[in-house]
Amino acid sequence: MKKIVIICSALVLLVSCAEMTKVMEDVNSAMETGDTPLSNGEVISGLKEALTIGTKNSTSLTSKLDGYYKNPEIFIPFPEEAIKVKEKVESLGMKKQVDEFVMTMNRAAETASKEATPIFVNAVKEMTIADGFAILKGEDNAATMYLKNKTSGQLKVKFNPVVKNAIEKVHVTKYWNPVINTYNKIPFIDKQNPNLDDYITTKAMDGLFLMIEKEEKKIRKDPLARVTDILKRVFG
Repeated sequence: MKKIVIICSALVLLVSCAEMTKVMEDVNSAMETGDTPLSNGEVISGLKEALTIGTKNSTSLTSKLDGYYKNPEIFIPFPEEAIKVKEKVESLGMKKQVDEFVMTMNRAAETASKEATPIFVNAVKEMTIADGFAILKGEDNAATMYLKNKTSGQLKVKFNPVVKNAIEKVHVTKYWNPVINTYNKIPFIDKQNPNLDDYITTKAMDGLFLMIEKEEKKIRKDPLARVTDILKRVFG
């Protein structure tokens, strides 16, 4: 009886009330065939594996050429707080320079995301048993939201200098300076100069979390995405 209660407690996290009758039948069948229930360790291992695979797949996608620039889901646009700058300088015939600046921002995010995998992987290691079961019980993006809520501040601190280096590497300011200088020379205009480091860092992180969320949902819903035994056992 004690074993049955343990199995039911694990399974109820994964199914709706409408499926409970079938679950009970499966539990009884499992007991008869000798299948063992998921242990706490397996649940945590499976979730960590899912997040690790998800982050690696995501950074692989975002770090390639045009990973941000030609992905409409995570494309980094001209800074919204400086949209007046964009509109004004384009009206002065600088659309090409604006487009080049936007491209280099996305290139910076692509370059920076190459360094993101170890940062995310290290953050996954702190997941507790309580966290794990809450994630299993949560929505299809619960693991991603856990990662985002627990690590965003720390990740931003670590990610910001990576973005700064990427900005220098792809010469973002080379394309930004002519645009902002032209705008700020216009008489009676409120001068603008948004913090590009923070803007690109935030957008790059948002894009990565979105891609991780997509990977998580894929693992939860698509059996073919469960590429290891522990993923098959936890999410099967």
